[in-house]
Amino acid sequence: MQTLLTITGTTASGKTQLAAEVAYRIGGEIISADSRQVFRGMDIGSGKDLDDYHVHDVDIPYHLIDIHDAGYEYNLYQFLTDFRRAYDSILLRGHKPILCGGTGMYVDGVVRQYELPDAPIDVEFRESIADKSDEELTARLASMIKLHNHTDTETRDRLVRALEIQEYKLKHPDSFTKMPDIHHVVIGVLFPRDVLVNRIEARLRQRIDGGMVEEVDALLRQGVPPERLLRYGLEYRHVTLFLQGRITKEQMFEGLFTDIRRFSKRQMTWFRRMERNGVKINWLDGQLPLEEKVAIVLRLL
Repeated sequence: MQTLLTITGTTASGKTQLAAEVAYRIGGEIISADSRQVFRGMDIGSGKDLDDYHVHDVDIPYHLIDIHDAGYEYNLYQFLTDFRRAYDSILLRGHKPILCGGTGMYVDGVVRQYELPDAPIDVEFRESIADKSDEELTARLASMIKLHNHTDTETRDRLVRALEIQEYKLKHPDSFTKMPDIHHVVIGVLFPRDVLVNRIEARLRQRIDGGMVEEVDALLRQGVPPERLLRYGLEYRHVTLFLQGRITKEQMFEGLFTDIRRFSKRQMTWFRRMERNGVKINWLDGQLPLEEKVAIVLRLL
């Protein structure tokens, strides 16, 4: 049975740097588990930190970054499908796959082996539920599956799509992506809350100084609908509001700083839920020297 190392943690926890250092030592390639880093042109705001993949004059191969244009509708099913393809290709090259990212739903989907059908759009089904309220549709979905997260129900479109997938699965039970049989070693990088908040603030200022506003402006000029950028949340939401003249630069910073802190708490909530569901996460003290963290990971492997 193959072993998959997963390195996760909240935003600003340094997980990419750690994953790249470990990959350098074990002949690894990194599969990104980040819902926004799949998009081209969304570099600074999504925190790609591509320089982290250059370790000791070696470029660590990475996957599932810059695979779609900004504005594309990417989802969990596509991620799991893309993960499986990348995972298999890395093994064929004789290298070690490392999953790294902070999108809890993506990490959980791999580690706990979600099974999701590749369901096409069903116009007839959508018309049949058009007059139903969100509450009715949510209750219907909850009667069919255990809801993994609130994202399936946070908008009407997502709710309809989630129901559509489940209805398709009932009719086509063999149409879903299967995760390979893997032994998982999951590492979480953890900082004391006050230290993490300081890291978040420093990183945010660095991103703004590094051209994040200009990046979002370029996306808008390329024709990415502002409504889509608003839906991507966090950096892309607040900067778009600023560029539209709806908030000041100071409001942009303060609102974004607040939302990123809240986001990091939601990430931890997800990781704790994973632990309650039986996933063992080996937590590392983020304040340890990098070499010491690398040594601990290698021992756990």
